[in-house]
Amino acid sequence: QVQLVQSGGGSVQAGGSLTLSCVASEYTSGPFCMGWLRQPPSKAREEVAAIDSEGSTSYASSVRGRFTISWDSANNTLYLQMNNLTPEDTAIYYCATPRSSTKRNCIYNFPAVVVQNGAFWGQGTQVTVSS
Repeated sequence: QVQLVQSGGGSVQAGGSLTLSCVASEYTSGPFCMGWLRQPPSKAREEVAAIDSEGSTSYASSVRGRFTISWDSANNTLYLQMNNLTPEDTAIYYCATPRSSTKRNCIYNFPAVVVQNGAFWGQGTQVTVSS
């Protein structure tokens, strides 16, 4: 059983920055794969970014160039550095790791694989960006 504990988030003005953290108690079996998803108010959950054990990453087009996902193996911590935030980034952010995943699915199909294969989830953290 993997436990994911999130921290960070909060409220910031447009153009500001925030960093989210997600500490993993242990890895799932199989290839390493972790990522962030978010759920804006009254909208469906959407991908933000994913990372695999080789450091390959993927980003939603809406955040590419502004957000950076990273993994600190020494501390079992996943990070999401968010810069130049806009009100459209307002959402509840979740870290997740699928119970199993190929490397390809991790990078190219992360939102689908966490649903299809099941996943462990962080508790969610609110990010609010004001204009």
